[in-house]
Amino acid sequence: MRAGKAVVFSMAALAGFAAGWHLATRHVERHKEALFSPNRFRRLAALSYLARQESIDTIRLLKDYLAWEPSVMLRRRAARMIHRMEAILA
Repeated sequence: MRAGKAVVFSMAALAGFAAGWHLATRHVERHKEALFSPNRFRRLAALSYLARQESIDTIRLLKDYLAWEPSVMLRRRAARMIHRMEAILA
């Protein structure tokens, strides 16, 4: 009886994880072009999308973004992304 409950719990946890992953991916994809949005969470989603787009154009865009971004947390994230991309592309 206990093994059955453990299996049910494991399957429910796996389904919850998969659903959460799917929703987070949809959110990032939906807001991938919202880098200069007034909404901080949309800007964060756009940064998450850009983190996977390693190119010179992305670095240039992020440098413009750094000059514009009012949030310290998001500026730090963008700066880390720039340093990582420059190291990869160098």
